[in-house]
Amino acid sequence: MINQYGYGRQIAATSLALIASGVMSSAHAGDFSTALAQTRPILDIRVRYENVDQANFLNDADALSLRVRAGLETGKVWNTSFLAEFDWIESIAGDYNSTTNGKTGFPVVADPQDVELNRLQLTNTSLPQTTITLGRQRINLDDQRFVGNVGWRQNEQTFDAVRVVNKSLPKLTVDLTYFIQANRIFGPDSAQGRWNGDNFLANAGYNLGFGTLSVFGYWLDFRESPGNASKTFGARFAGKKVFSGVTFNYAASVASQSDWKNNPVDYSVMYYLAEGSATWKGVMAGGGWESLGGDGTKGFSTPLATLHKFQGWADLFLNTPAGGIADTYAKAGYTIKNVGPFSSISLLSFYHWFDSENGGADLGQEFDISLTAAYEKFEFTVKYADYDADTFGVNTQKIWFQIDYKL
Repeated sequence: MINQYGYGRQIAATSLALIASGVMSSAHAGDFSTALAQTRPILDIRVRYENVDQANFLNDADALSLRVRAGLETGKVWNTSFLAEFDWIESIAGDYNSTTNGKTGFPVVADPQDVELNRLQLTNTSLPQTTITLGRQRINLDDQRFVGNVGWRQNEQTFDAVRVVNKSLPKLTVDLTYFIQANRIFGPDSAQGRWNGDNFLANAGYNLGFGTLSVFGYWLDFRESPGNASKTFGARFAGKKVFSGVTFNYAASVASQSDWKNNPVDYSVMYYLAEGSATWKGVMAGGGWESLGGDGTKGFSTPLATLHKFQGWADLFLNTPAGGIADTYAKAGYTIKNVGPFSSISLLSFYHWFDSENGGADLGQEFDISLTAAYEKFEFTVKYADYDADTFGVNTQKIWFQIDYKL
């Protein structure tokens, strides 16, 4: 009989055997001195100030934080590379609820102090057109709507997993992952910082030339969060085309989700997306519609998504309301290259109209805008979100000032 982690152990053992066989069959592909000579350092530094003005709190949240991400990645020896990376997240100043510091009288800024292992992985390419990654790793699938690293927060989300990506057939990429632990943005000191269980991710993308068609299935079963145990099946098409100097980007997606394993709620809901934009000489305009269904008891769940990318930067809809949500949005932007000392300057804005998917009630509206400038290895960002509540949540304004440096 296979225990709770039996499947994972079998998959990990198989992956190790595949890596070992590749090592033995390619003993002359490299040596340790070459791998060490090709080793590159990893350094990613971010300083950010975040202010949150939320109507149901007497005090604003003010958070000045530092994130230093450092490590190394070796070159290949026997077609295998090694990566190790640590995070140091420090609160420099301010009063805010980091989710672990106990300051519940302030709005949440989910960047708790921490020093932890961010990634630790072996990557092997011995098998033709195949990459096997074993260990703690970053995983981003499609547009990160269902699985992503939540890179906006200071502590990113990683996975203790074995992942196999195969490109043996022309234009087809098959991506399979088994993971036993999601290392979430809240860190190990939080009761919600680690979710464990038997989880499977399957994604296959076929390049049609004018876009990529992906089909996917995600089976999630978390001991710490049985309410997020689900099975999701869907398809996504995304691509772009250039006509007369205008670049058109388009995407559409549909998915169905239902309860799985130990979820105490019996439910079945749908997801839909349609969006498009046009860009000409750096000027972009577009819009879209995204619907996450709800049956009145349970809404469509995306607990592993990079949620900040979707449904407004104020993050009012990190959990889908029980009645679901329909997000109709317009977006506009402008990017200009080589302005003075900057290699690029970009302005991006959104306006969202949020409605209940089940019943059509007005939930609220939101305006978002950001300005980003790139200078050598630095990136400077100013960002603002303003949520105006109707029947969901409370009025919320957020502003960020951020500096990123990447080696």
